[in-house]
Amino acid sequence: GEETLNELMEPFGGFDHNAQALRIVTSLERHYADFDGLNLTWDCLEGIAKHNGPVELPYPPALVEYNQVHDLELQTFASTEAQVAAISDDIAYNNHDLHDGLRAELFTDDQVAELPIVGPAYALVDSIHKGIDPHRRRHEALRRVFGQMVDDVISTTREILTRAKANSIEDIRNLNYSVVQFSVKELEDLQEIKNFLFQNMYRAERVMVQREHASSVVKKLFETFMNSPELLPTEWVRALESRNHDINSARTVADYISGMTDRFAQQKYDQFFTLR
Repeated sequence: GEETLNELMEPFGGFDHNAQALRIVTSLERHYADFDGLNLTWDCLEGIAKHNGPVELPYPPALVEYNQVHDLELQTFASTEAQVAAISDDIAYNNHDLHDGLRAELFTDDQVAELPIVGPAYALVDSIHKGIDPHRRRHEALRRVFGQMVDDVISTTREILTRAKANSIEDIRNLNYSVVQFSVKELEDLQEIKNFLFQNMYRAERVMVQREHASSVVKKLFETFMNSPELLPTEWVRALESRNHDINSARTVADYISGMTDRFAQQKYDQFFTLR
């Protein structure tokens, strides 16, 4: 969905999920009487905007707009906590994708047991729990994979922090590298796992079919709402009327679509096209 929205929004400044997250928590959430957004701290907003490191130029429009209100120092690294959140995301995605791929039978336990990090985890479980139920074997092995990745980040980050001699959050921000990292060996092993997932999961035929369908749904909804904005919910129609500019109109439509769950997007698609 994000890739498709970015393609559709290219003439209007593009669509970036980090910038969109910032828009959500500073503007689009509207529950409080005195302000829009969630009234989060500067440090939290900084982490959302640049948890992957300094933001590359050109900045997404949402970051440019908000940065005029509160300077998020987009050219520096984020806090250690934000860096932890970023690498935790990477760990979680890899482990969830291994679980999901196995559950969907896109690949087998024997196949993943050939991978670095994963193979030793299966071997350890087999040596401790001989004859274990296959489901429990898989879970025990993959939770060890998760734990091993976390342990590697902790030990590597501790070494980096010791060498950096950073004594404050400003020291962390002004370094020219992230302090929260995998070891070199772990990165190499993770890349092999990612290559495996790319070939056997992300490029699997049924996954590609689902991706193409999802992309088509997003494109059709975007086109429909841009051409017939009256089909938007009332509060979104009011937002469009108050903005009255192609760029802002497209941004409003993208805001609405990006907030949809997969199921809701499919329901709207069916409402407009399938059930006609």
